[in-house]
Amino acid sequence: MSLLLKTENLCKSFGKNLVLNNVNLNVESGKIIGLLGPNGSGKTTIIKLVNGLLVPDGGKLFIDGKEPGTESKKLVAYLPDNNCLSLSMTVKKTVGLFADFFEDFRQELAYKMLNSLNIDINAKLKALSKGNREKVALILIMSRNAKLYLLDEPIAGVDPATRDYIISTIIGNYNPEASVIISTHLIADIESVLDEVIFIKQGEIVLHKAVDEIREENGKSVDELFREVFKW
Repeated sequence: MSLLLKTENLCKSFGKNLVLNNVNLNVESGKIIGLLGPNGSGKTTIIKLVNGLLVPDGGKLFIDGKEPGTESKKLVAYLPDNNCLSLSMTVKKTVGLFADFFEDFRQELAYKMLNSLNIDINAKLKALSKGNREKVALILIMSRNAKLYLLDEPIAGVDPATRDYIISTIIGNYNPEASVIISTHLIADIESVLDEVIFIKQGEIVLHKAVDEIREENGKSVDELFREVFKW
């Protein structure tokens, strides 16, 4: 395993609102990691900083040794918390767009997963159910052969069966030398697949630990510890 993501005293503010305060993280390759915290804790801000969509106000950030920029973006596959695919395009054209845009896009894998769901590739995205649109979005991201996958609330707002499919897709299709960071508040649904968790509270990291260590040291599940730390 190698160090894939490193932050040093990372800070970010929006106006007078300090969103991230001296965040220090070391994320190794080959991990599935839960980025967990209540709404407004800074989860999405971290993800956007890593993806280069925001610029930090202080501190440093490295993805596989590279600062955010053109080269680092080639290593990162990002699923935002709101589906921003063009609803007027067909599934097939959307796959083609990703294949043209990302050198690491595995088109055969994308079609294999779409076929397994019986999703009509000639249908426009607006004709699909919300659950199927979420599945298409995830399939497109997981079809990249990236080093770091950033998934912001990938299972929010979908039914339990869709959640199960999304989780199995994440497990089965990411590069084993890569890492996956999943931001979610539905901890119980993903706890079984996590290697590590990061708890973030009011812009500060309060815990970064292996899931097995949490269970051994605390005699609690991640969900139980989370509720205790955040008083849920």
